[in-house]
Amino acid sequence: MSRPPAAASPLAANGLYPILDAELAEARGHDLVACARAFARLGIPLQQLRAKTLPARDFLKLAQRLAEVVPTLIVNDRLDIARLAGAAGVHLGQDDLPLGAARPLLPPGFLVGLSTHTLDQARAALALAPNYFALGPVFPTTSKMKPDAVVGVQALGEIRWKCPGTLVAIGGITRENAPLVWRAGANAVAVISALWCTPDPVRAAEEFLLAFARVSCHSPGD
Repeated sequence: MSRPPAAASPLAANGLYPILDAELAEARGHDLVACARAFARLGIPLQQLRAKTLPARDFLKLAQRLAEVVPTLIVNDRLDIARLAGAAGVHLGQDDLPLGAARPLLPPGFLVGLSTHTLDQARAALALAPNYFALGPVFPTTSKMKPDAVVGVQALGEIRWKCPGTLVAIGGITRENAPLVWRAGANAVAVISALWCTPDPVRAAEEFLLAFARVSCHSPGD
């Protein structure tokens, strides 16, 4: 199954959506802000800040620093932090503030991504007209303490063709299996461990970009 035409989104440009995991980057000794700046220089405009355990004050300071170097910064979970930091948008999970309730709080042009784990959730998310929807975990993942059931590449492909819109695949995605995910229909892959659990996250990002370029240069019949 070939990848559908790229959606009109910053995520469709190069197939990679780096998740800036504050805790994991620190644990591995990586400078999160420096890496985010380098990702932007590679031509990756849209990046997401994820900080599950940081106190709100520290979360805000980090988001403000990142908003200065990331062209399109998305903040995971926290709409308040995203607004106060001057971020470009927020990513909301199934247990976060519902998008319907958040709409009155969103300024014009503010981006919203929604997490989904099933076809029904994807359809419900798209009814709310987010800028993109994330689907996963595609593969087993260690980045969440209580991950949802694995979706798999085949189901991702089926959901892709039933659900229009910009689709981000997440969960257990590596440089090796990412081409399967792009070919199944994902416009981009959201990556955590495959960046931060490496000696050089920037080099890892470059390898994803090269892999996406190779996938993109082949026609559906190849």
